[in-house]
Amino acid sequence: MTRDENSRPDNLFGLLERTVAAWPERPAFAVPSRLADGWRMGDGVWSYATFFQRVTELRDRLEAAGLPASLDSNRRVALLLGNQPEFYVHWLALNALGISIVPINPDYQREEIRYLFDTSGARLAIVLADHVASVEAAAALVDPAIQVVAHGAELKRLAPGETGAVAKTNDEAALLFTSGTTSRPKACILSNDYFLYWGERYGSEGGLISLRPGEERLLQPLPTFHINAIANAFMTMLTIGCCLIPLDRFHPRTWWDDAIDAGATCFHYLGVMPAMLMALPVAPTEKRHGMRYGMGGGIDPKQHAPFEERFGTVLCEGWAMTEIGATGLMADSHEPRSVGTRCIGKPRPHQEIRLVDESGQEIAGEGQGALQLRHAGADPRKGFFSGYLNNPDATAEAWQDDWFHTGDVVRRAADGKLHFVERKKNIIRRSGENIAPAEVELVLRRHPDVVNVAVVAIADPIREEEVAAFILPAEIVGVDEAALAEALFARCRDDLAYFKAPGLIVFVDSLPTTATQKVQRGELEALAKQIEHLPRQHDFRTRKKRTMASSSR
Repeated sequence: MTRDENSRPDNLFGLLERTVAAWPERPAFAVPSRLADGWRMGDGVWSYATFFQRVTELRDRLEAAGLPASLDSNRRVALLLGNQPEFYVHWLALNALGISIVPINPDYQREEIRYLFDTSGARLAIVLADHVASVEAAAALVDPAIQVVAHGAELKRLAPGETGAVAKTNDEAALLFTSGTTSRPKACILSNDYFLYWGERYGSEGGLISLRPGEERLLQPLPTFHINAIANAFMTMLTIGCCLIPLDRFHPRTWWDDAIDAGATCFHYLGVMPAMLMALPVAPTEKRHGMRYGMGGGIDPKQHAPFEERFGTVLCEGWAMTEIGATGLMADSHEPRSVGTRCIGKPRPHQEIRLVDESGQEIAGEGQGALQLRHAGADPRKGFFSGYLNNPDATAEAWQDDWFHTGDVVRRAADGKLHFVERKKNIIRRSGENIAPAEVELVLRRHPDVVNVAVVAIADPIREEEVAAFILPAEIVGVDEAALAEALFARCRDDLAYFKAPGLIVFVDSLPTTATQKVQRGELEALAKQIEHLPRQHDFRTRKKRTMASSSR
């Protein structure tokens, strides 16, 4: 593929071609020394030339094995490869063949993985060796013909070789699942253009986030099944010829040492991370790093200024969501900042923003309301997702009158800055994970001793929010509630990722409902604020931990 160096490529592989042609010896990936051996990265650094070579070699092997001819018309492959650079090798190799990826959360349990295969239609998965058995068991519930291949193993010959069509800018590059509010997670279709635009947009943010082409090393602890890692971080570094430092996961005790070891100049975070770092005793290395800024969201406002003072770096609080892509990306990244106020900055010139009240009327000037946005100019959906897979009704509901309804409430101050207030959507945010209460309720209702259930968020000083379940048991009198609570927690741990299981289970004699038997969320949330003082509660928060298999990344 021959391209002018300054032209915009049509796909992710084309962007890699452009970057390696311009800066072959610049580092594409660097990892702390503690990860280099386990990830088979030698000295821990891959240049763009090395990265490109690994991508093209894998592309050729996949094509020789029969991809994409062997895939269904949806042309999707599921990936469970943790955070190591091999994930990105596979993504771009598949992209070169016109194939989209479906990342799998390593913490997913059988029912969640089954749902992913059933919804996406993927008929091939490439996964870490210690996840093969569990992914195979889940995939077999959908179609025994789904092939699950261990990372590093050779694909068996699938079909006669066929050259993949070059992916066009509007073709799907990835399918990511995001939490629904009243149903199972929805699959977001994300195009090549979506990712290309994200790299361009974040790379030009400016202010405190003034990225220097070829010089930045971005420390990224967030997982590859989340949009932050694959779009905000990887796409930006790829676009400007900079280096990504992926971690297996967030390790508070080695965070500053890892940053120094890998030469990080900036980092991404979620609210739980600063809180955990602040809880550690003072260490001599915590100010020896070279990181100018961190970008993320959700820090406790009371800890914002103390964090910056203690660790000698600034935190640019931001806001984004999978559906809105780079178009909606916002951050308080220009001085003077509004530290400790949950400020997400001012709208940028490419953004059109409006706040509306409960009656749908637009709020002019200062005020608080539901946030709606779109891209300025002729194409209001530029940079957004392409829609929810097989769910046109949900897509239409999100887009009304060419405005995207975010489901979040923000406040506009007199200076024009926006401040995040709350999620209007019924979503629980725990340690950066979005959890749909409806999904947890579905699992709990399957137990024969449960008549009704309502799952809500409760505040948590470290993880922002925790999952709490109010249970109306079948036998209000005489039931062994301790045993039932254990059974319900175990069922959730078997069927759901560990973080979705209820941290608190509370038995009640009734749930607040309307005349049509819908749970009154307002009354329930008020009750949840007093949960620590309620009787008949069972605390499982200390038992919500990753299994050994799910922690392998």
